[in-house]
Amino acid sequence: MPPEPPHLPHLSRPPVTATDYDLLHMRRALDLAARAGAMGEIPVGAVVYETASGRTLGEGHNLRHINKDPAAHAELIAIRAAAAAVGDWRLNHCTLVVTLEPCPMCAGLIVNARLGRVVFGCPDPKAGACGSLMRLTEDPRLNHRVTPVAGVLGDQCAMLLRNFFKSRRLESRGGGAGAVDA
Repeated sequence: MPPEPPHLPHLSRPPVTATDYDLLHMRRALDLAARAGAMGEIPVGAVVYETASGRTLGEGHNLRHINKDPAAHAELIAIRAAAAAVGDWRLNHCTLVVTLEPCPMCAGLIVNARLGRVVFGCPDPKAGACGSLMRLTEDPRLNHRVTPVAGVLGDQCAMLLRNFFKSRRLESRGGGAGAVDA
């Protein structure tokens, strides 16, 4: 269980920069990502928390390979857990913190779950839908928009991914488990 979050004043407007809660939960997301990597999954972790109180509502890490489920992304797992904890699919009062920029599928889920805030660590130049390839969460044609806060502990998030893929490449050259696709 993550440590108790620091006390922040009630947030009447979503902040455009990272808060103490964001940093706290990004550290937890990094722990979850490391757990995923140790299991052979792409090391991505996510946490959904109640923006005003900092209370964790859901968390997850990638489980695509283990579950043989193309949708088992960290964000999807954390958002489903948060919706179950709240008893509603609307998560306007919540923040999603994730170590890697969400893909189009996850960005669509963020919009559909009506998340109030999205915070991510490092960009994903191959599949990022919150600024790298497109800005799905900010598309004015959609019924809900959220501007992401990018780069929170980004170097640590990127290093975790780089080390994972470096290890996989070394294993594949040595006749190990082979490369894993993101």
